Amino acid sequence: MAVPWEEYFRLALQEKLPASSRKIPEQSVDHFPPVLRLLEKRQELADADRGLRAQKEVFQTTRAALKERWEQLEQKEQELKGSFVRFDKFLQDTEARRNRALRRAAQERLQADRREAEALRLRAQFEELQRERARLRCRLERLEPCARLLGRVLEQLPEFQEIPELVARFDGLVDMQAALRLTERQRRAELEEARARLQRLRDAGQSELLGQGQQRVQLLERLEAARERTLRWESKWIQSQNTGAEKTLLLGRTRIAALNLFQLVCRHKTHPPALDIEDTEGQLEQVSSLLTCPPTPRFRASQCLKSPGSV
Repeated sequence: MAVPWEEYFRLALQEKLPASSRKIPEQSVDHFPPVLRLLEKRQELADADRGLRAQKEVFQTTRAALKERWEQLEQKEQELKGSFVRFDKFLQDTEARRNRALRRAAQERLQADRREAEALRLRAQFEELQRERARLRCRLERLEPCARLLGRVLEQLPEFQEIPELVARFDGLVDMQAALRLTERQRRAELEEARARLQRLRDAGQSELLGQGQQRVQLLERLEAARERTLRWESKWIQSQNTGAEKTLLLGRTRIAALNLFQLVCRHKTHPPALDIEDTEGQLEQVSSLLTCPPTPRFRASQCLKSPGSV
């Protein structure tokens, strides 16, 4: 909360005035004349201004001291940062030298291990070569009689100049024998395969012959059945033709009877209808219409004339 200026100046004046003047009761202030009060206020303002100036100078002095101190602190901070950077670089260099030393030591240990492994390998190889040398020496001692034998054989065979030529010829003959044996085995395998294929073809031919025989029997049975069906249908065809002939004959007789009846009906009509001879249905209709209608006197007279003769 802000303090009024009057109260502020009064408090400042009370601080600047001597202690005897502070003991004046506040209620007596109201009895001073306005000029005195104005002078008092001006005095208070001057004292307050001096106090503020003094405080401002103290503040500026303190501020300058603080600014100088702050600059010193910043300088020290920069110095500390530089020290930290140098110390960090020193630590990095130390760590790098340490890492290089460790890598160099590791490489040296690795090279030492490799040299040791190479020495062990060479020692093992040397021992193996010594064993191979002993083995070859034993073999040489064992093959010494063969060498002497080959020397005597070489003396008996003038076409060979040295023992390696004789051994090479022998190796060639052995390889040829092995190749001939391999070729013989291949030919035998091909022969066995050809025999098996021939047997399969024979079996397949027999199976095919059996199948064709069965198919021939089935075809013969189907042929006999077809012949039986042909005979049965031929008999049915002949029977149908006979029945058709009978039906045709019956139809002809029926048409002739219908024509006779129609002609008989036309004789008794004054105006007989003009119908075609082949129109059997029309003729039967005329006959049926005559049978349903009452007979005419002419028809009754003709019937009476025919009745004594018929009797």
